[in-house]
This record gives sequence, structure tokens and C-alpha cells, in this order.
Amino acid sequence: AITKNPAGVTTIVSNAAASGKVYKINSLIAAGIGNTTGVTVEIFDKATATGAANTVSLASTIAVPTFSSVVIIGKDNAIYLEEDRSLGVYCQPLAGSINVVVAYEVIS
Repeated sequence: AITKNPAGVTTIVSNAAASGKVYKINSLIAAGIGNTTGVTVEIFDKATATGAANTVSLASTIAVPTFSSVVIIGKDNAIYLEEDRSLGVYCQPLAGSINVVVAYEVIS
């Protein structure tokens, strides 16, 4: 999934309720395009981030240098996304653009 300077939270991976699957998130990389900006990555307690009551931050306002990338999740710290959970990204508005790429496996 790729996102560029989203307004609010952009869901990049979503595991539906009662899917019977778990998603192993192997990597998540944020690349700064243009100005330096920040990125926040969170796990939401619902498959859609809207109205999510509880979140767990994996990265909070991480600075992404101009024309560089930051590995937020890698093989050495992979996470599992259970049913009815989503992974969302929030970028600081008006502070540049960020591309986010995530690689994951679906386990059933």
C-alpha cells in the first residue's frame, strides 16, 4: 500500500472481522518525498480506523529526512495483525509528502 501526504489517518492494511486470517506484517518503510516531515503508525482496534476507541502506536511522529527512508517495521520486529484490526498511517499535514510501502503475508 502506498500513501502520499494523506489528510488524517490512511488505512494501509486491514484485516476484516471473522476473516479467519492473521496478517504478518514483515516490513513498513516510509520515504520522505520533498520536505522533511513526520509519520505516525498505529494499530487500530477496528478493521476501519474510523471511530477506533483504542490504538497502539508503533511509531509516533518519526522524522523522515528529505529524500530518505525510514524502516518502521522490519523482519527483525515483524508484527501480527489479528482479525478486526487495521494498520494506519498519519502524516503531518502541510509538512511535505511521504510514501509508505508495506509488505505482509496472509496466514489462514
